[in-house]
Amino acid sequence: MRILQVISTFYPALAFGGPVKVAYNICMELTRRGHDVEVFTTNAYDQTRNFEPISREQIINGFKVTYFNNKLRFSNLFISSEMITTLCKRFREFDVIHTHFGRQTYDIVVSLCSRKYTIPYILQAHGSLPRIGSWRRLKWFYDVLFGYRVLRNASRVIALSHVEADQYRRMGVPEEKIAIVPNGIDLSEYANLPSQGAFKKKFGIPEDKKVILYLGRIHRIKGIDLLIKAYAYLIEKVGNKDAVLVIAGPDDGYLNDAKALAYSLRVSDSVMFVGPLYGKDKLAAYVDSDIYVLPSRYEIWGLTILEAYACGKPVIASNVGGPKDLVLDNETGLLFETGNFRELAERIMHLLNDENKCVEMGKKARKLVEQKYSIENVVKRLENIYSEVTA
Repeated sequence: MRILQVISTFYPALAFGGPVKVAYNICMELTRRGHDVEVFTTNAYDQTRNFEPISREQIINGFKVTYFNNKLRFSNLFISSEMITTLCKRFREFDVIHTHFGRQTYDIVVSLCSRKYTIPYILQAHGSLPRIGSWRRLKWFYDVLFGYRVLRNASRVIALSHVEADQYRRMGVPEEKIAIVPNGIDLSEYANLPSQGAFKKKFGIPEDKKVILYLGRIHRIKGIDLLIKAYAYLIEKVGNKDAVLVIAGPDDGYLNDAKALAYSLRVSDSVMFVGPLYGKDKLAAYVDSDIYVLPSRYEIWGLTILEAYACGKPVIASNVGGPKDLVLDNETGLLFETGNFRELAERIMHLLNDENKCVEMGKKARKLVEQKYSIENVVKRLENIYSEVTA
């Protein structure tokens, strides 16, 4: 099957978070299964910069990627006239188109070309449906003009969870077009983990210190302020000084505020902002952590939860969206009421004081990700959807 994946940002633009990694893994697994996969994307590198690829067209792990010049951007809206032109010219070459994110100019083109040439397309929003944030009025305007139509014209829409499925329904997508397919991870990346202590040694963390880890975009919606407040509460009210808080990830507009908060709460000496971590460095951070925390105010999935699971680590997460489904409370981790930093502090303290519980949860977490969230299982479900819409 000839499959086109259309996504605004792609490898090596890992600063844009989980969807980039998810799309990359999907392409790799589809290629491994014998499909002819191609990717159309832009050369956006992070929130402010573009990059110059060695070649506009590249073969990566057996699939072709075309990087189009990103001419203009508004927040997470990327505009490439070259991509739009090429989509129109080459649309008929593919059996199915899988478009990612939604509310992009290429989604409009895909929808129009799909109707013209009767070639099906799949749309996967990756949690982008709610009109939240500073651009919510622009999102409403886009939805009224194009968005509702783009969603309804799709042969299928991919929801990561029941929460996102409800969001599609509220946008007017018929029930029979909604398919719930979780994100998965490539477990082969976790077969040979870095040795214990490598991360601590690199960043000067004493061996006897425990590590509370957050890894992801530095954005207020991720609840980083709640985590810093919970950590300060642990030190001041409970007197726990045995752990350091490591916050890793690219700045998405909140880094300075987070550092200022840590300073104002007098915990800046033990809150470490280590910047983005990729590859072996990211795995080393998971390996040396005792607990992974995802305190998001809004989170449709939570790929880092699966990454922590793959490294055998328990997770503490807010009981919202995807994390509420991914974290089996008291089995693979603990949940806390979204926004309640005192409850978060209590959950952290509970696990820090029970090393055996952490180990037990970590083993269950690893088993869960192997059984339900491997990339092989996820892509098999996507394959079935592609076959259904092209039949």
